[in-house]
Amino acid sequence: MVDHEAGGADKAGGANKAEEARELERALRRAVRGEVSFDAASRALMTMDASNYRRVPAGVVAPYDADDVAAALAVCRERAVPVVARGGGTSIAGQATGVGVVLDFTRHMRSIVSLDPDARTAVVQPGVILDDLRAAAGAYGLTFGPDPSTHSRCTLGGMIGNNSCGSHSVAWGTTADNVRELDVVTYGGERLRAGRGLDGLPPRLREGLRALVDANLAPLRTGFPELPRRISGYALDALLPEKGADVARALTGSEGTLGVLTEATVRLVDAPAARALAVLGYPDESAAAEAAHTLLPHGPLTVEGMAADLVAGATGLPKGGAWLFVEVGGETPDEARARAEALVRAAADATTDHTVVADPAGQRALWRIREDASGTATRMPDGSEAWPGWEDCAVPPARLGAYLRDFRALMTEHGLRGTPYGHFGDGCIHVRIDFDLLTDAGIRVFRGFSTDLADLVVAHGGSLSGEHGDGLARAELLPKMYGDDMVRLFSRFKDLWDPAGGLNPGALARPQRMEENLRFAVLPSRPVDVEFGYPHDNGDFSAAVRRCVGVAKCRNESVSGASVMCPSYRATGEEQHSTRGRARLLHEMLAGEVVRDGWRSEEVRGALDLCLSCKGCRSDCPVGVDMATYKAEFLHHHYEGRMRPAAHYSMGWLPLWLRAGAALRAAPVLNALSGVAPLAALAKRAGGIAPERDIPELAPEPFTRWWRERVRGAARRGAADGPGGVSGGGGPSAVGGPGGGAGGTRPSAAGAVGPRAGEAALAAARPGGRAQAPTVVLWPDTFTNYLSPSVGRSAVAVLEAAGLRVVVPPKPVCCGLTWVSTGQLDRARSVMRRTLDVMAPALDAGLPVVGLEPSCTAALRTDLPELLGPADPQAARAARLADAVTTFAQALEDHAPDWQPPKADDRPVVGQTHCHQHAVLGDAAERRLRARAGLTGELSGGCCGLAGNFGFEQGHYDVSVACAEEQLLPSVRAADPAAEVLADGFSCRTQLEQLAGRRARHLAEVLAERLP
Repeated sequence: MVDHEAGGADKAGGANKAEEARELERALRRAVRGEVSFDAASRALMTMDASNYRRVPAGVVAPYDADDVAAALAVCRERAVPVVARGGGTSIAGQATGVGVVLDFTRHMRSIVSLDPDARTAVVQPGVILDDLRAAAGAYGLTFGPDPSTHSRCTLGGMIGNNSCGSHSVAWGTTADNVRELDVVTYGGERLRAGRGLDGLPPRLREGLRALVDANLAPLRTGFPELPRRISGYALDALLPEKGADVARALTGSEGTLGVLTEATVRLVDAPAARALAVLGYPDESAAAEAAHTLLPHGPLTVEGMAADLVAGATGLPKGGAWLFVEVGGETPDEARARAEALVRAAADATTDHTVVADPAGQRALWRIREDASGTATRMPDGSEAWPGWEDCAVPPARLGAYLRDFRALMTEHGLRGTPYGHFGDGCIHVRIDFDLLTDAGIRVFRGFSTDLADLVVAHGGSLSGEHGDGLARAELLPKMYGDDMVRLFSRFKDLWDPAGGLNPGALARPQRMEENLRFAVLPSRPVDVEFGYPHDNGDFSAAVRRCVGVAKCRNESVSGASVMCPSYRATGEEQHSTRGRARLLHEMLAGEVVRDGWRSEEVRGALDLCLSCKGCRSDCPVGVDMATYKAEFLHHHYEGRMRPAAHYSMGWLPLWLRAGAALRAAPVLNALSGVAPLAALAKRAGGIAPERDIPELAPEPFTRWWRERVRGAARRGAADGPGGVSGGGGPSAVGGPGGGAGGTRPSAAGAVGPRAGEAALAAARPGGRAQAPTVVLWPDTFTNYLSPSVGRSAVAVLEAAGLRVVVPPKPVCCGLTWVSTGQLDRARSVMRRTLDVMAPALDAGLPVVGLEPSCTAALRTDLPELLGPADPQAARAARLADAVTTFAQALEDHAPDWQPPKADDRPVVGQTHCHQHAVLGDAAERRLRARAGLTGELSGGCCGLAGNFGFEQGHYDVSVACAEEQLLPSVRAADPAAEVLADGFSCRTQLEQLAGRRARHLAEVLAERLP
């Protein structure tokens, strides 16, 4: 009876809380013009930032303007509901999480209100992205000095809340050094403009602050360490009369605990006209740390440091075990280079090697290594996980070398590992440490190390935080740095501004314990039963989802160079359609608190619906999140035992339908029917295909049929010529039009990879064999075979012209991609196993397998071995096929290195690198082949937006077009009319034809056209 009553009380309490949340939502909807979201998905997206912490909000408000902020605060104040202001959500100490209501400033309040180049100031709203401000200021030769590595997605409001710094603080200081005035609304509803002096404040605040300062002049003058990166605690010393009672500076770095920012006036600085980067090599990390402060007299813009254990495999770095990246500026490129070279000469006695990079592209490539470190550092060299928590301690720069030695020793003492890097010129170190935050014993080690490290930092005269703030991670330890009396002053300061304690409770003032609210506690304690092998995460789906640490590179609103991630976020601007947003929802699905339906979750399905499965995150995400695989996994479980969307049957089973149509020789009839508008509309409606799409035409003659006829013809000619009349590795073949044959010299003798053909191919590769030409297996993927056979015929011509002997599998093969991308993993696995049986002789013979369609080639490289997994009977064979598969250009480079392609007379190219090529296969060989063929220019990055079945599915058309309009279509429209439009992927070619009316071709087609 007691238990029953307790249960009833719990239910009643839960019902009351639910009703309170609904009433709060209704009140907010009445009060504000911006969005009010209390649904499970919106709440789940805001549970975490880039830290180890998780707090579940009641709801999210995206205020439209300052009036909305005030109105939301009034509603929350009436109900004693806490409020947390949030920008880009990249905070590393947990202060961008919270219970109550989260204010999301990235939706509406993101305007640059004004920019005055003469006064060198800008007025910005809190949601302005830093790169947007820098771009606007750049038009006048100005910039905003602080530049965290998250500059492409962090907001000015978040930077002011955390007092962010970035790599150029040695030249331009912290955010606090660059703030002039702040417009703020307090939790109590007071609106004020904070700058220098107390006179403009409401009387209550003015008198309270004056009394606090006057009563504590001595501790405020002596209790704060003098160092460039002192971020921890409240900057009460900024209120001293000799410092002009700078209230704006005191508010900067207060982590949203004192007031909510609605507008800021910030300082702009002159941007150097030219920059040069000197990369200095040192024997080890300690040597680099000892040298960093000695370079400051040379006036560098930045002095960044990292060691070899962080950047293993990175190219372009000089010899050494650690490096300093030292950037200098100048009025001209020559002046900047001269300053860099002078600095190199001055540092020469201590360095092992150096390089000076003056071209912007080369500098960007090197800086990308540093900027991605916040993500790459989350995995140790052996693949084990590492976490923030002690991400940014800072000491006086001259003490950095000694501090780092003690720091490494302390990690060893606690049995921990980490890879320090960071702002050596400012004495600030970033590090991710392999804490075990999943077990009680590991959490005890985390706490013990943290308290010991706080003592160490203080012993070196440092600050617990040198950039990211204290938040939930370090605020508990502030008494070690400041003493109990100063921390009590911090509490009094907080109470002056926020007597009700409604703003971001638990952060900075009156903090929680550092081990509370860790985001891992809610995850399953045992591995989840899944289909993919997740080899990089020891088969643990939870660990794969944990890869996302929230640095949010996927939230970049524009892409540069060849980057791809995340096209659906850039098209929609919505967090749930970013890689991070999807990972957060999967995390909450596993937790089961906010998202409660597990694999059946509609919130997760909705977020994944616009994932293009482009795999861009697999390469562009610093921690290698592979959302395409996670999506396939989710769809498999979500629809298990249930009816699927029509598109899963029409396009997921596309290889089967195309094979059946080819067997019936029905291509002419089906093409004719698809040209009848009512019939096409009916077919598209039944198949779940977007009505705006045209159905691609089927080839009258599939590539494999053409190949079989070619082989039979060669056999007949060989019989007519007598024994030995046909030699392996024939010369070039002319390429006919669609469905046409090929003439020219005789084709390869071995036309199929059956047992006999495998033995013949192997013999041909041996000295004394029938032919010395290297043999390659050409993979007849579904798209090439049935929809674009001219690509296959062209590839045969080019490969044979290069002296290679081409063979083709004797039976149908398929990578299973269409079943994988629609989450039909049981069927995909069956298809893959049959394919491996067909390919066994070729794999036993050690033959390379040449893929023409990048998506299928990438599926063979990754999806095949990861889906079959190590326990599958075909696992070894799957691994061999994954190792054997190569792209068209890679095959030519590896197996015909001396062959010279026909010249294109410096013809320009335009088009797009396939996203799977970028993410999985790499395109270096393609670039070199184009260069050797005289095809000039670069292909665009991004994603074409069709992405296999995605752009054909009903409801995806607008996003598909938006993705294409980002880079691909503008680059093609702006290109020289004589430019060659290149697209190796069938999806990319189809998108260009349907949206731009331009015919694009595979590189093999372009080369084959120019063969003698």
